[in-house]
Amino acid sequence: MNDQTVGAVSSKSGHSKSGPDAPAATGGGRSVPRGPGLSSRLFALTVLFVTVSEILIYVPSIANFRISWLMDHLTMADAASLVLAESGDQSVSRDIQDDLLKAVGAMGIAIRTGSVSRLIATVEMPPEVDAVVDLRVMNPTADIGDAFATLVDPSMRILRVIGNSRTGATLEIVISDRALRDAMLRYSVNIIWLSLIISAITAGLLYFSINRLLVRPMRRLTENMVAFSQKPEDSGRVIVPSGRGDEIGVAEEHLADMQGALQGTLREQRHLADLGLAVSKINHDLRNMLAAAQLFSDRLAGLPDENVQRFAPKLIATLDRAIAYTQAVLAYGKAREAAPARRLLALDRLVDDVADSLGLVGHASIAFENRVPHDLEIDADPDQLFRVLLNLCRNAVQALDGDAAPAVVRRLTVGARRTNGAVTIEVADTGPGVPANARANLFRAFQGTTRAGGTGLGLAIAAELVRAHGGSIELSDQRGPGTTFRIIIPDRPGRE
Repeated sequence: MNDQTVGAVSSKSGHSKSGPDAPAATGGGRSVPRGPGLSSRLFALTVLFVTVSEILIYVPSIANFRISWLMDHLTMADAASLVLAESGDQSVSRDIQDDLLKAVGAMGIAIRTGSVSRLIATVEMPPEVDAVVDLRVMNPTADIGDAFATLVDPSMRILRVIGNSRTGATLEIVISDRALRDAMLRYSVNIIWLSLIISAITAGLLYFSINRLLVRPMRRLTENMVAFSQKPEDSGRVIVPSGRGDEIGVAEEHLADMQGALQGTLREQRHLADLGLAVSKINHDLRNMLAAAQLFSDRLAGLPDENVQRFAPKLIATLDRAIAYTQAVLAYGKAREAAPARRLLALDRLVDDVADSLGLVGHASIAFENRVPHDLEIDADPDQLFRVLLNLCRNAVQALDGDAAPAVVRRLTVGARRTNGAVTIEVADTGPGVPANARANLFRAFQGTTRAGGTGLGLAIAAELVRAHGGSIELSDQRGPGTTFRIIIPDRPGRE
């Protein structure tokens, strides 16, 4: 009985540049050169793997076909020997032997029972045997080698085939492998043609399945990303998720989220650019106005009035700071704050200057307390640290002024201490505190404000100046009402 196993062999297929694997255009009208696309690569890998599988199947299959072919001829010889044995004839005529050998396709048939051998039929001139095939013993490795030796060797060999008869005797036939080789070649050709048909159907189904499930969605993602990169501000180019529940569907959803977030960022950047241009125009005129005010203040300083002599220096200092701030506004917009020019400062006096600038001394409703020790010195840039404290204290004043109830305690406290080569400054107030939803973006410009109409620039500038000193600023977690900002300014390396 023949055990024929059919595999599949696939042929390679090219791809057209106008098809799925055509180069994709990118921004600026350029095309990205690339090799075969995903579908072609998957198709080629499918061909390779199917071919390897077919070879692995064909090798034992052809060996099994050879054994089955020899077994069939041995079975026919066994049947003929049984018929002759039942007839009782001890000798077989030449004509019957020839017909029997022709029917079996053999050159000789013999049967052996125990030590007795009987020659049933043979040609007149028996040929010399080239190889012995014992079908009673199975050796897969040797069988595969013998099968390929028969398949590739065009010369005729004479085989002596040994097997078991249905009567229990040992049956032997002498046969040429010419007919066997022809049968093996026909079997191989049939296998190849059938494999080509099956592989064409399999490869086609696999190609269209992969193209539909994977390549086309990936191409859609790629085309959308290319189109979006060409005009990211166009909201119509944000990908619409297909609603798939697999990995591609997740990728589409995340891509849509990222594109939406990017468009929001671009809108903010355009807003900031417009704001920067407006600030530049205002800053130019404001500097001129402040310069004129500075001239007037210089003239006031020369008047003999006692109150004028008392407040004129503070007015001049305030105008100087205002002019410096107008210069710094554009620097912040360009993200380039000047490096700190650090000096040793008496921190308590700097805090007093901040309080004077905000009108906290003798304020009608806000109690101000300067708890900085008189002997505490800090290593910092005086103007930049003044700006930091001014921004924090101004925010606190605005928070405290927001509630007009007379029974509410309104107190602003600035304290400081030195520990381990660093100065910790705490600005605390008894205001309503910072809402939880504002804490995440507290030190980001235009996002950290907690007041209607605010910009959040004060905290952003303060954080940048503190980081320039190598320090840190944070909102202190505390129980009870109010807000406390903690600033840590380390000394410069090498300072005792």
